[in-house]
Amino acid sequence: MTHGSTRTARFPRTVVSLLGALCAGGLIVSVSACSPSPAPPSREAPASGGADGGQRVPYWVEGVTPEVVAGKLHVTIPPGATDRRAAHQRGFQDDGLLLAFTLPKADTGRFVGELAPETPLSHRREPLPSAGDAVPTTPFAHLGLEEPEALADVTEGPVCGPCRGDLNSLSVAVHPLDAQRDRVYLRGVD
Repeated sequence: MTHGSTRTARFPRTVVSLLGALCAGGLIVSVSACSPSPAPPSREAPASGGADGGQRVPYWVEGVTPEVVAGKLHVTIPPGATDRRAAHQRGFQDDGLLLAFTLPKADTGRFVGELAPETPLSHRREPLPSAGDAVPTTPFAHLGLEEPEALADVTEGPVCGPCRGDLNSLSVAVHPLDAQRDRVYLRGVD
């Protein structure tokens, strides 16, 4: 064929039909690849009747006591502790454990010393600048408390990581409530 020729090439009808079928098939595959497909079974929601009662994770475990959470954190709540609060958040991979209580100042140092932090705890005078922007994965707000990161005059730090047993990490924060009492915050990952 030469340039300027008005003759058009004729393809056999079967070739044209085959090309049309291939194009239509390709279009169907392209459209189906772009359209949503049924999602695989979610790992977030245990099967009905599972150990978690079919709840989506993360979720807060109901009826948790401070003593149960203290056991999971491998700590003993001092006898003089008041206003004891605890929570257990079941997660997909790890669980969050919260424990908070108020202690007389005379008992706080002894309690923190028994935790045996691997490094000295640090003290900060001001709230963390990012405290208003970030929401912790396991917030103390669930217990009706302010986050230690949002408070001024806090002594805090990691206690262990890795810890013993199933506990992956544990951190402590101590905030003075008044001249006689401190609030102790413990956050663990199990």
